[in-house]
Amino acid sequence: MTTVRMTIPDDFILGAAASAWQTEGWSGKKPGQDSWPDLWYKNDRHVWHNGYGPAVATDFINRFQEDVQLMKLAGLTHYRTSINWSRFLTDYENVTVDEEYAAYYDQLFDALLANGITPMICLEHYELPGYLLEKYGGWGSKTVVELFVRYAEKVFARYHPKVTRWFTFNEPIVVQTRVYLDALRWPYEQNTSTWMQWNYHKVLATASVVKRFRELGYPGTIGCILNPEVTYPRSRAPHDLRAAEIYDLFYNRMFLDPLVHGVWPPELLALLEQHQVTWETSEEDLAVIREHTVDELGINLYYPHRVKAPSRAWHPHTPFHPAWYYEPFELPGRRHLPHPRAGRPRHPAGELCHRHDHLGQGR
Repeated sequence: MTTVRMTIPDDFILGAAASAWQTEGWSGKKPGQDSWPDLWYKNDRHVWHNGYGPAVATDFINRFQEDVQLMKLAGLTHYRTSINWSRFLTDYENVTVDEEYAAYYDQLFDALLANGITPMICLEHYELPGYLLEKYGGWGSKTVVELFVRYAEKVFARYHPKVTRWFTFNEPIVVQTRVYLDALRWPYEQNTSTWMQWNYHKVLATASVVKRFRELGYPGTIGCILNPEVTYPRSRAPHDLRAAEIYDLFYNRMFLDPLVHGVWPPELLALLEQHQVTWETSEEDLAVIREHTVDELGINLYYPHRVKAPSRAWHPHTPFHPAWYYEPFELPGRRHLPHPRAGRPRHPAGELCHRHDHLGQGR
């Protein structure tokens, strides 16, 4: 047996990550403070394992002091979580802060820092306020982008002495892909144009918040956390290589390119136009996106994705979906790392953070 020894660098980050809605529970939550996951849970509880969901979660909002001690015992140096937008405010249009909830985060950050753990904070980990989804269609509306920036201003103003690592979104492609592209989650509506509008507005929201963060002169960095899927073709045949390239365009470069380079790939835009996928843009928005790229990226790597060229024609009455260009492919003999989500091979890497300047876009 060969033994391999590696030296862990002194500046290596050993951390953990969760979200507000996955951990806090509803203790202290006020009427009207539902997030999208809360509404999904209320409308569709049967799809949650044994009905368990965000109502109780891990009751972190009441148990964070003991959980922070567990983090310290585990040797964690960083903890990444989110602020629940739907609970941080009581009035989303007038941006009125819920002082009780905001004070909980003051206590949490104080506890983390007192135990040598650096907070890394995300402004939205699926916690779009249900009110904004129902009134404006969520991220389909530019009004929600503007309200998100105002929410971010309140968060930065209160917590900038305690937090210097900020992220706008965790996995911004996920909700609209599940809801509007694949129609697998509440409220179940297949509409590729709506999917694209949500993508566009989340990129615009990130650039707008980055712009405001820098204008206000706060210390630290601001970025976004993505979940790209390393994509492999079934074979080296041109048709399979093409399938993998297009999958990468739609699901990985949809956010990677504009966040890092300030523009979407021309080929992606051409494909969307070819299939009559429409969304609202403006030159002013595109300038903001172009000029305000992120300082760093968080990369959540879960599993690889393997595709092949499609084996059958697309039904003429089925609206466009990126699967027009690919089919999933299961590699014979593939190995699975042990994980509770049976049937899903895990990527041997975990969560990574990449500084913007490591991507050739340093300031």
